[in-house]
Amino acid sequence: MKKQKILFLLFTAIICFISCKKIIPTAAPVEEILEGPIDGLTIEESNRFLHGDEAFGEFFTKETGLGPLFVENSCVSCHTGAGKGHPSSIVTRFGQIDELGNTYLDYGGPQLQNRSILGFSPEVIPSGASSTKLLAPIVVGLGYLDFVTDAYILAMADPDDANGDGVTGIPNWNTIPSFVEVRKGAITSNGKYICRFGKKASVYDIKQQIVSALNEDLGVNSVYDPIDLLSKQEVDPEISTQKIVDMNFYLRTLKAPTPRNQDDPEVIKGKNLFNQIQCTSCHKPKLETGYSPISVLSNKEFYPYTDLLLHDMGSGLDDGYTEGSAKTYEWRTPPLWGLGLATSSQGGSYFLLHDGRAHSIEEAIYWHGGEAASRRQMYLALPTDDKNALLKFLQSL
Repeated sequence: MKKQKILFLLFTAIICFISCKKIIPTAAPVEEILEGPIDGLTIEESNRFLHGDEAFGEFFTKETGLGPLFVENSCVSCHTGAGKGHPSSIVTRFGQIDELGNTYLDYGGPQLQNRSILGFSPEVIPSGASSTKLLAPIVVGLGYLDFVTDAYILAMADPDDANGDGVTGIPNWNTIPSFVEVRKGAITSNGKYICRFGKKASVYDIKQQIVSALNEDLGVNSVYDPIDLLSKQEVDPEISTQKIVDMNFYLRTLKAPTPRNQDDPEVIKGKNLFNQIQCTSCHKPKLETGYSPISVLSNKEFYPYTDLLLHDMGSGLDDGYTEGSAKTYEWRTPPLWGLGLATSSQGGSYFLLHDGRAHSIEEAIYWHGGEAASRRQMYLALPTDDKNALLKFLQSL
């Protein structure tokens, strides 16, 4: 009897184990997920990453500093899964049309806060103000982009089209806030620095982006930006400096997207076509970092498909708004890595370009004008099979 009981229990355990294996989902392959830390972090760095992840995912309330005016109540509301944003959380910038600055700062500029806590009224765009809508970008691999040296970026610039390829990439020179940490080997011009983040590359580093987003997107003031959006008065910090430090480290150490299906003959063919029609003039496949205090980011090759420079994209993408030294028709080359996973954070559909107007990769190509017009024409001239291969390559990134 005892032996039969043991056999019964053993048989039951096996059945339960098999059943649980069928119920518990297997982990998604690493190349199918945007989130996650860079390989090679130390135990201490991994803990810092987790603290930053927690801070990045915090939902703010009125009691914890939200508002009184805001766009969203958390960072992850715009950057779900560290991916591209959805039009439901799009932000509106207004009031600047040239390099002289924003003339609507006393009217709520440069960003529209379209929501408010109880007892306050959301902002509206003032009459006569220029405006643009901007979709949140993916936030993976930012540490690599952060530690590309100024000299490396300038070496890619070609303001006079010296090589005759019709592309004249230039950096965005802009003033920077006092709290940012100037990069080693930073290059300046008339008191301005080479910036690289944001749709028009007007933001110097990740820390500046965090501080700005906390205030302008969430209405959360910090020691670095203590001016309340509504009262225009200095207020006590509503978030600790340590949390900003943690978020900065987290965003610097999010892994770069892992390309998929790189051995697929169609993907290989598409990659060759991408080079052949000279898309790489702007979407540079490979960049290199310089020194980084985070050792796994120092002197590394990586593959973001960008040059971090501004380019004339033509009248079709002229939004009538600018920041820093960028013109209204100039945009920073967006990194293409993670493009194939964009729909995972956008509700299953594509919303591409700065304002999400393009609902497919091909439609985004159609909008390429200005310096990119000749590349668009070369794409349009390809046979259908070649177009499909090129699109498959882009979806593999």
